[in-house]
Amino acid sequence: MGSPGLQFVGSGLKPSRSNLFCSLFPLSLSPDLPGACIKAACSMGTGTSRLYSALAKTLNSSAASQHPEYLVSPDPEHLEPIDPKELLEECRAVLHTRPPRFQRDFVDLRTDCPSTHPPIRVMQWNILAQALGEGKDNFVQCPVEALKWEERKCLILEEILAYQPDILCLQEVDHYFDTFQPLLSRLGYQGTFFPKPWSPCLDVEHNNGPDGCALFFLQNRFKLVNSANIRLTAMTLKTNQVAIAQTLECKESGRQFCIAVTHLKARTGWERFRSAQGCDLLQNLQNITQGAKIPLIVCGDFNAEPTEEVYKHFASSSLNLNSAYKLLSADGQSEPPYTTWKIRTSGECRHTLDYIWYSKHALNVRSALDLLTEEQIGPNRLPSFNYPSDHLSLVCDFSFTEEPDGLL
Repeated sequence: MGSPGLQFVGSGLKPSRSNLFCSLFPLSLSPDLPGACIKAACSMGTGTSRLYSALAKTLNSSAASQHPEYLVSPDPEHLEPIDPKELLEECRAVLHTRPPRFQRDFVDLRTDCPSTHPPIRVMQWNILAQALGEGKDNFVQCPVEALKWEERKCLILEEILAYQPDILCLQEVDHYFDTFQPLLSRLGYQGTFFPKPWSPCLDVEHNNGPDGCALFFLQNRFKLVNSANIRLTAMTLKTNQVAIAQTLECKESGRQFCIAVTHLKARTGWERFRSAQGCDLLQNLQNITQGAKIPLIVCGDFNAEPTEEVYKHFASSSLNLNSAYKLLSADGQSEPPYTTWKIRTSGECRHTLDYIWYSKHALNVRSALDLLTEEQIGPNRLPSFNYPSDHLSLVCDFSFTEEPDGLL
């Protein structure tokens, strides 16, 4: 079931191969490109020249942190549309020496809840910040070559293009301005980025600026009603963790809903801190949704197992939230056994940390993307040549309940 908003059809403005090549490999990011490739990338038409100009403003390694003016995105009208099918082919051409993508199937979760409108596909993913993957996370079983950005970014894009989400919620994004915003805007998405105030990426030599949360939605399906960047607090203190919450109006149905993305504090020993951050986020969302009158979807890497207090806060909140991936279990009450699986110098870690929460009285989960099996992940775990992050992507199709019960 693909999204109706992002179709693999020609747009009438189909770019040349060199045009797409420049999208994936701006010259100042790729000083070691072969001469023939550079020659191809330089033979740019007018549209590509405008793209390159927009990209070049944000390519310095720490541009986003040193120059706040770069937080203003390039005008999307100056960027020619990309045919997603052609971009997917470009990604696969770059990845031709790597193993093919894992096959993951959608599990149909529909009960007797027909919908007159196309579903809303939401993708949640901690994509692994490049600076952390190469510089801090110590994935001892992952070959250095597997983390090379020029190929890893194509694996990330391939995953996004394969599932065609209407809404994309990302964490650990440290290549927003030079990769995700320029490319996804040309695919029809509107994006928002909120970096961490003290991103650990900035401690890594040759970093690409701070990491943070990013939220993208297809402009042909939704209209932005309002947007809030939230710096989370804990015990009244401002913290290094952030969230984005946006109220969108669905153009087909006229229904409004709120979509939020967050990334809570990591590491063992910070459970009370995460709990306080979760409470702060819930309070903000309570206000934004007018006391749960507006349906809500919350995506995030909570860095918390289901046994933690912050999970219980979300499960018992007056916002009436349920965790979508519980519906994949036999009893509908159990989270998946893992959403991240890695091996560091400290040992092997397998945890359930990532969630898609939704208003259970206002929204139905029509399907969910199944997780990778242990056999697919392999003995060296994640990330790998097959898979670009240490976290699995979560994807769900939602529809509004036909009887909103007083909800907008």
